[in-house]
Amino acid sequence: MRVIEWVPTPPGATRTKGASHVTQGAGTSLAATRQLAGTVLVVEDDAANRALLTQLLRSEGFRVDAHENGESGLAAVESVNPDLVLLDVGLPDLDGLEVTRRLRLDPRYVTLPVLLLTGRTLPSDVVDGLNAGADDFITKPFSQPELLARIRSALRLRRALVGMEAAHAVVTALANAVEAKDTQTEHHCERLALLAGRLGRRLDLPPAELDAVTYGALLHDVGKIGVPDTILTKPGPLDQDEWELVRRHPEIGERICAPLRSFGAFGPIIRHHHERWDGAGYPGQIRGETIPIGARIVGLVDAFDAITHDRPYRPARTVEQALDELARGAGAQFDPELTRVFVDEIARMSGQLPDPPLDTFALFARRLRPDGPGLLAVRGPARAGG
Repeated sequence: MRVIEWVPTPPGATRTKGASHVTQGAGTSLAATRQLAGTVLVVEDDAANRALLTQLLRSEGFRVDAHENGESGLAAVESVNPDLVLLDVGLPDLDGLEVTRRLRLDPRYVTLPVLLLTGRTLPSDVVDGLNAGADDFITKPFSQPELLARIRSALRLRRALVGMEAAHAVVTALANAVEAKDTQTEHHCERLALLAGRLGRRLDLPPAELDAVTYGALLHDVGKIGVPDTILTKPGPLDQDEWELVRRHPEIGERICAPLRSFGAFGPIIRHHHERWDGAGYPGQIRGETIPIGARIVGLVDAFDAITHDRPYRPARTVEQALDELARGAGAQFDPELTRVFVDEIARMSGQLPDPPLDTFALFARRLRPDGPGLLAVRGPARAGG
């Protein structure tokens, strides 16, 4: 976040008549702004400033909905569905900081840009705005070109996030479609995302890598959309041909998710979550630490979740039995050190596994860290992984 302070009116520019808080300068491209124009919700209790901001934004091609207090502004967010909120901090009763906090508590508005307007200039005021969830903190008086530039910048980021959310929704819908083929695997991907995130936190993974692990866990089985239902729900062992079809799902999933912008971070997890520590996995037969850490995490918790939940070919086993199974596979199927840490983490949880989130995208957008579980990737024509 960058604080915008007043800049003296440049030579040749004129101050808008009667405006106490905005200077008008050269350099703003109306055509460029209109290409990015959207709806801006202005919440400002001072009538003159509210009218000034409304006129300025409309002259730049924005649609504007203006309100004089926090209560009506908060209600307008739901009715107007703005692309950005320009919010005065010093509103009567419900001030701008409280409005921002309430917006951030609603998953629908996690990515909605909120720009705070204020005459306060202390560093603590900036910190308060950031802590409330604001995206930018603009001090009065401010220059028109910078105000418009910050609005356009926030809207570009908003559009990028909305596009990412739409892409996420499409791929998650595919993952849900896979789970819908077999009711026994319902919420498997969400559980996996939760436990994988928890294990990643225990390993002190950096935030970007932690996001990739959680995303990869959520989407790890999306490639099963290309595997026939009769194979996925078969109550007995798979024959060799069926096993070969199942082994293709990591590569199918990789192709499905490749168009996503953040694919480079979590794509290797989708492709390699069925590799084994001893090199006997698929599709790449890579071994040991050459397997991406995210894929090792997802493969391990995938096995745990499948063991502890019913499958067409066998009933669920207890957490203790699942941990024993993982321990036996350490050094062969699983990373031995990772297995030790995971067993210890489950022990810390006293067997109380977390429930899946209701809104996975909101979880990512708020940068919360989930936790989730899955199935044993045995070699040979035995049974498919989770």
